[in-house]
Amino acid sequence: MSSQTQPISFEFFPTKTPEGATKLALVREKLSVLKPHYFSVTYGAGGSTQEGTINTVKSIKEAGYSAAPHLSCIGSTETGIRDILSTFKDIGINRIVALRGDLPSGHRDVGEFRYANELVAFIRAETGSHFHIDVAAYPEVHPQAKNSLSDLNNFITKMDAGADSAISQYFFNIDAYLYFVDSCEKAGMDKPIVPGIMPITNYSRLAGFSDMCGAEIPRWLAKRLEAYGDDIDSIKALGLEVVSDLCEKLLAAGAPGLHFYTLNQSKASLEICQNIGLK
Repeated sequence: MSSQTQPISFEFFPTKTPEGATKLALVREKLSVLKPHYFSVTYGAGGSTQEGTINTVKSIKEAGYSAAPHLSCIGSTETGIRDILSTFKDIGINRIVALRGDLPSGHRDVGEFRYANELVAFIRAETGSHFHIDVAAYPEVHPQAKNSLSDLNNFITKMDAGADSAISQYFFNIDAYLYFVDSCEKAGMDKPIVPGIMPITNYSRLAGFSDMCGAEIPRWLAKRLEAYGDDIDSIKALGLEVVSDLCEKLLAAGAPGLHFYTLNQSKASLEICQNIGLK
């Protein structure tokens, strides 16, 4: 097994200071030994980190790597999206992660796009096949979805609008991912759904993230992590074991790669990849 046969990718968020940018560049270089397919860069609510996203993407491109900026539609206009697509093309970007996104706190104007499928269709209409478009998938159901069936239908609508592949929210229950993929295939959607992987290094932070995004931490795992309290080393050791096992099983089951949510750190992702033979 190698990173060449099983594509991997890593997600960053834009930094706010020159010092942060320097540190992120070091993280990127450490992860680059794994020859990732691309590095993705998040985009704040309502485009609040747009400049930071563009600068981070430029830095990745200038270092000789592929970059995939996130682009959210909530709070955006067609003119604004058209302009940023032009900017991405000018700096050599050919992959985008298209998301609905969240409305910034205190804002009520959702903009000219309501859902990610509208953004995907707009990108296709404006740029043809220039961009490979990824969208988000939620194996454990989007937290705002009415039910699992409507969530599945919304996902397929998004894919049918012109998306090439999807990246899933992170999860720790492999059956949720496999059932979701199987449900998509039964509905006639067979485009790649790459599982999102969240390394476990800090339980309280993980619990907070999971509450917000609807990712379930299995009870047995939560209890084990809770029992370690402030013993960070034990939390990291258990997290490494659990997530490495998950990744091995996903690849063995035919997952089309792995997408790591790095939180702008390299150590945990590198250790997982080494554990499963990708380094």
